Amino acid sequence: MMEATIFDIKEFALNDGDGIRTTVFFKGCPLRCIWCHNPEGLSPVPELYVKQNGCKACGLCKKECTHNECKPFGRCIHVCPADLVTVVGKKWSVDALAEKLLAQRETLSALGGGITLSGGEPMMQWEFVYALLQRLYGKVHTTIETSGFCGNDEFKKVTELCDHVYMDIKLFDSLLHKKYTGVSNDRILSNARLLMEHHPSYTFRIPLIPGITDTEENLCAISRFVGGSHVELLPYNKLAPAKYRSVGREFTDLIDPDKATAPRTELFTNAVLRK
Repeated sequence: MMEATIFDIKEFALNDGDGIRTTVFFKGCPLRCIWCHNPEGLSPVPELYVKQNGCKACGLCKKECTHNECKPFGRCIHVCPADLVTVVGKKWSVDALAEKLLAQRETLSALGGGITLSGGEPMMQWEFVYALLQRLYGKVHTTIETSGFCGNDEFKKVTELCDHVYMDIKLFDSLLHKKYTGVSNDRILSNARLLMEHHPSYTFRIPLIPGITDTEENLCAISRFVGGSHVELLPYNKLAPAKYRSVGREFTDLIDPDKATAPRTELFTNAVLRK
């Protein structure tokens, strides 16, 4: 039985495509963007999420318990009096997830929306995503949000079953891309070309990270590459650092949230005009 690890299913989502949508967040990502605002989606396996606000350091959760489901995490996930300790990541079968999503199709369609597959990086579990989309195809509007970091064949197979594709282009320079995301952008740009050549409905997204992706050089390079494609500029999420401690990670100090400004749309607009 094919399964995938999902870390959230958000209903009535407003920012993941047209209309009102249900967004499925797949756990695991091959990139390590230093600005990632979903650190709970990086690891492909279930993990502890311990909310920091409200914790009184009583130590109850760290005492030995006999619950089988707690043993992998080395602490009790049930005993916290403020309910601050949870597990992010749940296994779903294709059939169970498809059934849940299709049960919402009439409501979502009436609201001009549909289903969005996000992450993490959904293409990291592409076989499950492909099987799920086969069950949803033609029954409900489907969208995927992806970095495009995967093989060409997998990318094409999955996106052909999507009504719309959101794809990030973070940095055009390959060396800078590897420095700030951990991987080269060769696969990403190759799949972006496939998208422009073969898919009828797509949007490129550029996250505007202060001093990293929002430079004139980067925005001009991306603008020349995507041509007349539809592009969205995403502002930097200043609240991202607060989530890292909850999953036992540290946020990089390379970004100063206080320097984050309004989206520099004028740079991208000027780049388009100069082409």
